[in-house]
Amino acid sequence: MRAAVLAVDGGNSKADVALVGAGGELLGAIRGPSVSHQAVGLDTGMDRLRDLALSAAQRAELPSGNGRPLAEVGVYTLAGADYPSDIDLLEKELARRALSATNLVINDSFGALRAGTDRGWGIVLICGQGINAAGIAPTGDRARFDALGEISGDWGGGTSIGQAALAAAVRAVDGRGPRTRLEQAVPAYFGLPDPPALTRAMYEDRISMERLTELSPVVFSAAINGDAAARSIVDRLAEELSTMAVALIRRLDLASLDPEIVLAGGVFRTNDEAFFAGVREGITAVAPRARLVRLTAPPVAGAALLGLDRLRDGALDIETAGRLRTSLADWSAAQA
Repeated sequence: MRAAVLAVDGGNSKADVALVGAGGELLGAIRGPSVSHQAVGLDTGMDRLRDLALSAAQRAELPSGNGRPLAEVGVYTLAGADYPSDIDLLEKELARRALSATNLVINDSFGALRAGTDRGWGIVLICGQGINAAGIAPTGDRARFDALGEISGDWGGGTSIGQAALAAAVRAVDGRGPRTRLEQAVPAYFGLPDPPALTRAMYEDRISMERLTELSPVVFSAAINGDAAARSIVDRLAEELSTMAVALIRRLDLASLDPEIVLAGGVFRTNDEAFFAGVREGITAVAPRARLVRLTAPPVAGAALLGLDRLRDGALDIETAGRLRTSLADWSAAQA
């Protein structure tokens, strides 16, 4: 006996692995560290993925070992699956490990899109540690961005928000910028008295620069409470996100349609309605019937649904898809 689908959502900070039955039932799941070949290296990433898959099989009480596939199809929605060369490399490594009878490797943005919609087409905006967007037209045409950071023209996500917040705090203290709540709130988050103490701690590697991504809730809180500097950061993010969505809408010729815009990633957990209004207004100025959909299931649900779609040679029925999303949402909430 083996699972129908081995579903993997591998981001730059964590990986979710789930085994799903042919009827959409969740058999077992596990969360672990990143398996991204760009973040941790190819061998380390693939070894971690194998170990996580075997642990999920143990939780599901499925037989494993002796080179037997754990599932009929493996769907790997991975950060770093950016170019055909990346996908070829990952497919070869996964074939060597024989975790599933057949493999599908795609960029993680398309997994998040499937997690949020049953229509088979639409736009996904991802705002987590970084920023990305992708889209599928009703014709099946696809488009997305390289999403390689500054070298591909990107600004946004937790890292950019944190960097902007620290800059605003420092400039407020040294006279180059307006006063802002961030000059107290940003260093206080790290248990420090002022922005200079924080910049020195980062300069001396006592606090990692990577931790700036944790500041998103601090910035949104300040913006909600009327801080102009924080609001300007949030407004810039809303503009960047709507600009990405509009570019994809135009490239895929969706402006006259009613695309669902799936919002995925930790930054979207905010309750800042002005932020969502900014994103919505920028998009509906071009596609008036577009609708924002906040993702409630973890993106690994998209990998699972894509696998079941593939096995059935068509989209899974909406009721079964909804049950699977709920099961994975409940599982994900229990991991927090």
